Amino acid sequence: MNSKTVNAEFQGGAGLIEARIDNPADSVIQNLRGVAVIAHPHPLFGGTMDNKVVQTLARAFVQAGWQAVRFNFRGVGASAGGHDEGRGEAEDMKAVISQVAGNAPLALAGFSFGAFVTCNVVNQIHDVRPIQSLVLVGTSVVRSPAPPIAPELHSRTLLLHGEVDDTVPLSEVMQWARPQKLPVTVMPDCGHFFHGQLPLLRELVLRHLQTTYEPLSLT
Repeated sequence: MNSKTVNAEFQGGAGLIEARIDNPADSVIQNLRGVAVIAHPHPLFGGTMDNKVVQTLARAFVQAGWQAVRFNFRGVGASAGGHDEGRGEAEDMKAVISQVAGNAPLALAGFSFGAFVTCNVVNQIHDVRPIQSLVLVGTSVVRSPAPPIAPELHSRTLLLHGEVDDTVPLSEVMQWARPQKLPVTVMPDCGHFFHGQLPLLRELVLRHLQTTYEPLSLT
């Protein structure tokens, strides 16, 4: 399925938020499954919305019939402001959600620092905003502790991690997930950036999206 990408801008607490919206083909755009908002890795280590893992996540969502929204955190690219260690970045993500998703079914995803931010956003909004699907890849739990995922969201959550991740060791993620009894899907012989494993990553995310889909209307 070919996607169509358009540039977009949203307003956040620090000012303009630069974004890209990846749309499914015209033949299905009127039958969108919902809107997916995807967060990128750490800005201070080169993370942007054009990161290869983030783009792979967007492709998986588009292939599953979702509109995928990638955005640059404050201080990245054309987004205003400066790095805020996850606090302001969570506000950025919530601002994008509020302006792009409306009442549509909502999915959230993030890679590395972006997954950490996504966990914080989920913790803040899930009581008032239903989350159809959640995808966390290479979740950063080392520098700052990520909040746990609410038990009612576990069946809708895909937690993916590389076996030989040397940025966020698998043992740290297991230590975070174990008290929650949150399953972890481990990709063998795979590092933090999923080099050579992006097609498999996309396939695993696509399978997850197909199993968590409910026929909710987009309004």
